[in-house]
Amino acid sequence: MRTRSNMLWTFAITSVALFMVTLDNLVVTTALPVIRRDLHASLSQLEWTVNAYTLTFAVLLLTGAALGDKLGRRLMFSVGIVVFTLSSAAAALAPSATALDVARAAQGVGGAIVTPLTLTLLSAAMPPERRGLALGAWGGIGGLAVAIGPLVGGAVVQGISWQWIFWLNVPIGLVLAPLAFLRLRESHGPAGRLDLGGLALVSAGLFGIVWGVVRGNSVGWSSSEIVGSLAAGAIVLALFVLWELRAPAPMLPMRFFRNRAFTLTNVASLFMFFGMFGSIFLLAQFFQTVQGYSPLDAGIRILPWTAMPIFIAPIAGALSDRIGGQRIMGVGLALQAIGLAWISGVSTPTTPYSELIVPFVISGMGMALFFAPVANVVLSAVRPEEEGQASGAQNAIRELGGVFGVAVLASIFAHYGGYGTAQGFVDGMQPAVWVGAAVVGLGAVAAFAIPRRPRVEHEEVSEPVLEAAA
Repeated sequence: MRTRSNMLWTFAITSVALFMVTLDNLVVTTALPVIRRDLHASLSQLEWTVNAYTLTFAVLLLTGAALGDKLGRRLMFSVGIVVFTLSSAAAALAPSATALDVARAAQGVGGAIVTPLTLTLLSAAMPPERRGLALGAWGGIGGLAVAIGPLVGGAVVQGISWQWIFWLNVPIGLVLAPLAFLRLRESHGPAGRLDLGGLALVSAGLFGIVWGVVRGNSVGWSSSEIVGSLAAGAIVLALFVLWELRAPAPMLPMRFFRNRAFTLTNVASLFMFFGMFGSIFLLAQFFQTVQGYSPLDAGIRILPWTAMPIFIAPIAGALSDRIGGQRIMGVGLALQAIGLAWISGVSTPTTPYSELIVPFVISGMGMALFFAPVANVVLSAVRPEEEGQASGAQNAIRELGGVFGVAVLASIFAHYGGYGTAQGFVDGMQPAVWVGAAVVGLGAVAAFAIPRRPRVEHEEVSEPVLEAAA
C-alpha cells in the first residue's frame, strides 16, 4: 500500500542518491587541470579520471539491476551506497593518478548498483497518476547533477582542494545507507533464477568495447590491442544476444528492442550522452587552460547551461504525459545540438564570455527538456515488473554514450590540437564539439521518430502487443 509518507521518503532518498552518484560523472572536469599538475597526469590519465568511473558504471549497470531484482532492491541499493562511499574515501586519499583512477573505477561499481534501483524503487512507490511527474523530477535531478558537476567541482577545488570533491560523498553516504534500509520498502523483480551466464557475457563484452574505445587514443586505433579488444567485445556481445534469446529467465529480454519506443529512446540517450559528455570534458577545461580562469570562475561561467534544468525539468516532466515525452525529448536534443554547434563556431582564445551566454542557455534548455521525460518514456514501453531490466539497459546505454563521447572527442581534439598553446587547444576543441553537436542532432531525429503509446500494463496488454513495433 502506497502512503504519502512512503512516497516522500522514497523520492527524497532516491533523489539524493541519484544526485550524488550522477554528480561524480563530471564533477572532476573543472578539477582536471589541477589534478594534471598535482599528480603529473597525462592526457590519457585525465581521460581515465573520467572514464574509469563511467566504464565500470556502464559495464555493471545491467548487473546491478539484475542483482536488485533477485536479492532485493532495497538491500542492493544500500550495499551500493556503502561501496560508493568507501571508494569515494579511497579517491580522496589517492597518492597518484593511477590510484585515483582505480578508486574511480570502484566508485563506478557502487554507482552501477545504485542508479537503476533509484528508478525502480521510485516508480514502484508512485501511483500511476503521479508517475510521470515523479519520473520527470527524477530525470531532471539526474540531468542537473550531470550539468552542475563542473560548477561544484570548481567551487570545491578553489575553496578547499580537489580531494574534497570525493570527501563530500562520505558523510552523505554514511547517512543515506542506513536511512534507505530503514525507510524504503523491499521489492523484487520477476521470479526466476539469476542469469549468471548473461551477467558474465554482457560484462565481458561491454568491457572489451569500452576498453578499446578508451585506450584507442593512447595506444593507436590500428594497434592489435585495440582491434582485438573491440572485436572480442563485439563477438561476446553477439553471444550475449544469442544467450538471452534462449535463456529461461533473461536479464535483458531481447523482445524489449522490438518495441520502437524502447529502442529509439535508447538510441537518443546514447547520442545525447555522447555529445554532451565529450563536449563538457573539453569546455570545462577551455575556460581554465585557454582563458586563464580559476576552477570556480570556470564553473560559474558554465552556470547558464547548468542552471536550466532547475527551471525547465519539472515543467517538462509534468507535461510529458499530456503532449508526449518523445516530442519534448526531440526538441531538447535539437536545442542541445544548436547550442553546441554555436559554441564551437564562436570559440577562439579571446572569445568574450558574452558571446557564449546565449548558446549556453539554449544547451541548458535542451538538456532539461531531454532529461525530464526520458525515464517515463522508457518505462512506459515495458511492464511494471520489468522496470528494473529496462532501467538497467537504459542507464547502461547512456553511460556507454558518455564513455564513447569522451574518448572519441578527445581523440579528435588530440588529432587537430592539444594543450601546448591556447590556439592549439581551440584548434582541437572546435572540430570535436562540432562532431558532438552533429551526433546530438542525430539523437533528435531518433527522438522525433518515437511513437507515442500508453504505458504497458501487465494485466491489460498481451505479449504480442508488447512485442509489436508501432
